[in-house]
Amino acid sequence: MKDFFLNVTRYPRYLVAFSLGVFNSVLEPLAKRRSNPVTAVALVGALVSGMISLSLVLRAMVTPAPLA
Repeated sequence: MKDFFLNVTRYPRYLVAFSLGVFNSVLEPLAKRRSNPVTAVALVGALVSGMISLSLVLRAMVTPAPLA
């Protein structure tokens, strides 16, 4: 049983390491392009629209559908 819990405790560390690796590989090329003002505005716009889209999708998934 001890081995089971030891194995389960490794998953959060793996998830954090994997997430940081993905964020690093995605954000590193974008960080190089932020010096151009047009690209910076486009990146901010993409980030804002992505957050709004995610918010709307999650709200639609969570709220119950009205009874018709």
